[in-house]
Order: sequence, then C-alpha cells, then structure tokens
Amino acid sequence: MARFRFEPTPRTLDWTLFVVVALEVATGLLSLIAGEPADAIVFVSHGVLGFTLTVLVAWKLRRVAPRLRTRVAGRWTTALSALLAAVTLGALATGVFWAFGGDFRFLLWNALNVHIALGLLVVPILALHLRRHYHTPQPADFTQRRIALQYGSLLVFGALTWRVQQATSRLLALPGATRRFTGSKERGSDAGNAFPLTSWVADDPAPIDVEHWTLTLTGELARPRSFSYDDLTPEDETRAILDCTSGWYSAHDWQGIAVGSLLDLAEPTPAARWVSFRSVTGYRWSLPIEEARDALLATHVDGEALVHGHGAPLRLVAPGRRGFQWVKWITAIELRERRDVSEWLAIFVSGFSETPRE
Repeated sequence: MARFRFEPTPRTLDWTLFVVVALEVATGLLSLIAGEPADAIVFVSHGVLGFTLTVLVAWKLRRVAPRLRTRVAGRWTTALSALLAAVTLGALATGVFWAFGGDFRFLLWNALNVHIALGLLVVPILALHLRRHYHTPQPADFTQRRIALQYGSLLVFGALTWRVQQATSRLLALPGATRRFTGSKERGSDAGNAFPLTSWVADDPAPIDVEHWTLTLTGELARPRSFSYDDLTPEDETRAILDCTSGWYSAHDWQGIAVGSLLDLAEPTPAARWVSFRSVTGYRWSLPIEEARDALLATHVDGEALVHGHGAPLRLVAPGRRGFQWVKWITAIELRERRDVSEWLAIFVSGFSETPRE
C-alpha cells in the first residue's frame, strides 16, 4: 500500500500558498472597511487563514533549507524563496503579537501597521516567485482524496489554533482579551477629546476659523443651502464607537445635528442616492442616502466642543463605519445620483494638495 504523504507536492504547495495569501490579503483589506458586528466573520477568517499559512510556510522553508546550505544558495531564485518565507513569517509574527495584545513602534508605525505592510509586501514577492517557478496546476493537484484530507486538516489546525489563541488571551488576562471583534484596543472612551489624534495619510490642515467657515449642501436638491457654524445648534445626540484602522477604538456620546434634519431642509430630489461628505482638504467619503440620514454631523463629543485635531468645526459620525470614513473638517455635502468613485483616490492624496501651514 502506498504511504500516505501528508505534505503536498511542490507545485501544489506553491499554488496553495498563492491562494491562501490571496485570501489573507483580501480579508485583510476587507477588515479595513468592516465595522459592524455581523462582519466579524471577516476577522475570524483572517485569523484562521493566518495560522493555516504558518504550516504552509514551514513546509516551504523545509524545502528551501537544503538549497540555502549549498552552492545553490547563490542563485537569486533561492534568495527570493528565502525572502518570501522571511517576510511571510514576519507578517504572521506581528499579527499574532498584536492579537495577544502586544505593540511596538517602528518609525511612525505600530505593530498592526507593520503587520499590514509586511502582508502587502508578500504579494509582489510571491508573484515573482511563482513567475520563476510557474507550473500550470493540474486537476489532480486539487481533486485527489489525499489533497482534500490535507486541506481539511490544515483548516482544522488553523481554526483550533485561532481558538487556542483567543482562549489563552482570556485565561491569562492579556491585553488582547479585551480587543473589539475588529482587533482594536480601547482608548479614551467617554473622556471627551482625550482619545487619540490620528489623520489618514497626509491630512493636516490649519485650524479653521468658524467665523468664516460655511457648510454648503449642493447636488440633487430642490433647495441647495448653506449654513454658518452658529446655524448648527447641537440638538441631536448619538452614542457611537469610533474604530480606527490604526488599531484602537473609542466610545462616546456625540452631539451635533442629524444629517437627515439638514437633508429635509434642502429637500433631496428623487434622483439622490448617495451623500458625499467633503473635507476642507479635499478628502471625501460617500454613504447611501438612507444610511446617511442616520449619521450625525458632530460639533461636540461628551459635551465638549470638538478640538481641531478631531475635526472641528464639524466631523461625520457614521456608526458601523471605520474611522477613516468619519470625515473630519467637513465643509461641503453633495447629494449624488451615483457614488463618487474618485473618493478612493482622494483619501490617499488629499493632504498632499493642501496649502502648507504657515
């Protein structure tokens, strides 16, 4: 009887690495915009796949190691394989370290940022590796009963390891045990403006003079309007969690004016489907109109007037959305028939087009 070989063939291993890394990157990117508890499956899948990937990388290292100890080590393809393993292990290690509640600073990045950067770096290195070692996958590589057992066992290992990690954090009362389902750690809840000051990419405008600031409503409206700061009496309040993709969250009572109240004054036309919120920096984000109606334009947090770093005079509070979607320093709202897809570019380049501070 043929001996059962648990470890896959080199071709199967390479393509399995590709698929798992692609799924890891996909769930990682999705996690940046997932903010509702129903989205927890995205984060669970990311963790399970991460632990599964450790086994695949161990197999890959076992195969590469002999070549590193011989003259073949001088070949750039061998060096590329070693680099791929090292960067992947770095991404996995920083991810696990963060999950247990650990953190560190590397230049301007924390452990989570380093994890994301290393995870993204795996993609081009793996693409180069596969290009050099490309072998067309065959049906037999993935349809044999042995392969099904291998993959099933890998996923079971990943799921059990993820559960053990979660249980260990709770048992030892590690900082990771109190993380939100997104992986974020609590910072400055219910303490007014005393939560972290962060800005997406390069946004850093000069403080805004409310005496000369106006909020304009344009687009698909029967009655376009503009408002001064004094017009926006903070009559509405909502409790919401600001969950930042930098790895922290903060719960507050936000005061301001409901977006729906302003829209009623401006009378959206039947064509209005999306509401785009624009910052003084050009940064912008859109919400479907029904979701936007339930959002808040905040002027205060926990009874304190917002400080400049938190978006004064006006910031969006969008429950269930991640922090980078809570637009700060809002100066314009536009109702649109279609979503402004250019916002995906604007959030990365807006700060670079600002007038420099004096």
